Amino acid sequence: MHARLVRTALVTALAGVALAAGTTSATAGDDDVTWTVRTGSSDLGADRTSFTYSVKPGGTVDDSLVVANHGATPLVLGVLAADGYTTESGQLDLLTTDETSTGVGAWVDPQTTSITIQPDATVDVPFKVQVPDSATPGDYVGGIVTSLTQSDTEEGINVDRRLGVKVTLHVDGELHPSLAVEGVSVAYHGTLNPFATGDATITYTLQNTGNAIVSARQAASVAGPFGWFTAHAGEVAAPPQLLPGESWKVTVPVDDVAPTVRLSAQALVTPLLTDISGSTTSLDPVAAAGSTWAIPWSLLVLVLVVVGAIVGIVRVLRRNRRLRAAQEEARVQEAVELALRERADSVS
Repeated sequence: MHARLVRTALVTALAGVALAAGTTSATAGDDDVTWTVRTGSSDLGADRTSFTYSVKPGGTVDDSLVVANHGATPLVLGVLAADGYTTESGQLDLLTTDETSTGVGAWVDPQTTSITIQPDATVDVPFKVQVPDSATPGDYVGGIVTSLTQSDTEEGINVDRRLGVKVTLHVDGELHPSLAVEGVSVAYHGTLNPFATGDATITYTLQNTGNAIVSARQAASVAGPFGWFTAHAGEVAAPPQLLPGESWKVTVPVDDVAPTVRLSAQALVTPLLTDISGSTTSLDPVAAAGSTWAIPWSLLVLVLVVVGAIVGIVRVLRRNRRLRAAQEEARVQEAVELALRERADSVS
């Protein structure tokens, strides 16, 4: 059985689906991909960078995808829609055909599942967006994709090259943007220098617990007891836009942290909500904390050595004093005994 390799590209920021941000068409990076895709022109707009809709539950939208063949031979392409998701690298990708879509991929219905495009020709592919009555309000992301599957006999795989356009769909209703900060932990990394500061690493997870797409502005710090010796992290990179239900792990390095036996780390996250018009709103900040031990072992060892040396010196001095006192007492006793003998001799 041949393995199947999927290579996809989407207009406007879908990375695994090769999107080119800020353009109205996209081509995949492979030399043998000879077609482009872009949004169709209609009452919804022209020269759009992606498909963006705001639809009520039960509502429909009609639109089209324009596909152009820039090669010298005819192309037979599949057409499909799929839900989007955020990859571990922070890019937006689409589900493959063997995965089940429940949002955009299920609601976007191309008029055809296959098109044939002659060389230097363009084909308009109409599609309908049909939002079910039971759709939950909130944000959904996916894409409408053209697909070319070819066999690579040398590698023994089927290569599925996909090129498409991002679809952002907002289902009207009450919006509940929410971002949680979970599992804050901090690790301290000291040095052998007993008088030097060390480094700390804060980790936590951002969880989109609402029904809207959110990003965030982040800050983090580490402090000793009572907030002493606070060290602030540098600029913390913004996470990708997280779809509802998605999570993102954050790792933040903090320099010049004093080993104050007990350290507390705080993550302060301000969720950012971007509406359908592209306007960004800051929501109420969310804070979470964690702690760890930061025992200055090298300094502790140095203190113990110094204390041990002092104790040893005190003991030697005391022993020497006792020895001198005993020697003096013995000398006096010997002198007394000698004096008594001499007196006894003189009497006799």
